Amino acid sequence: MALDDILLETEEKMIKCSDKVEHDFTTIRTGKANPGLVENLSIEAYEGVTSKLREIASISCPEPRLIVIQPWDATVVKAIDQAIQKSNTGLQPQVDGKLIRIRIPELSQERRVEMVKVVKKMAEDGRVAVRAVRRTGIEDLKKIQKSGEITEDDLKTSEKEVQTLTDKYVAAIESHLTKKEEELMKV
Repeated sequence: MALDDILLETEEKMIKCSDKVEHDFTTIRTGKANPGLVENLSIEAYEGVTSKLREIASISCPEPRLIVIQPWDATVVKAIDQAIQKSNTGLQPQVDGKLIRIRIPELSQERRVEMVKVVKKMAEDGRVAVRAVRRTGIEDLKKIQKSGEITEDDLKTSEKEVQTLTDKYVAAIESHLTKKEEELMKV
């Protein structure tokens, strides 16, 4: 594997780690409606077939504290209702014919503090993942240096590049964390 390929692959993996953390943050309730709160729920819509909610219904937020779910097939309304109630989101769906409405309640200060802890854990998991990518990238660089494809100087320069990428994506995760904390603590 060429030096540039290793660096490119390392950066791509770090981008994915950062993006995953950012996406995971959307599943954390902040007191305002967001389709990300429910779109990934698994629904057993038809016998033995499990689908993500976003695959079987349209999800919208017509108001700041309201999520409206409109299944494409009215026969799955009950399954969606049950899945939301069983989920760990703390949301209470209201079935209205072919629609499901979810009112988002205000978060208490205690709940906000709990959510900040959850978000910090997600961010730490993301930072650990970025560091694991760094370790793999550096190991790959050392392998090609031992095989004679690159010099010792190239190895040192490339290791510094990988560390720079690591710092960049850890900082990005930190930035996402700060924004999410502010969003959670805003009353």
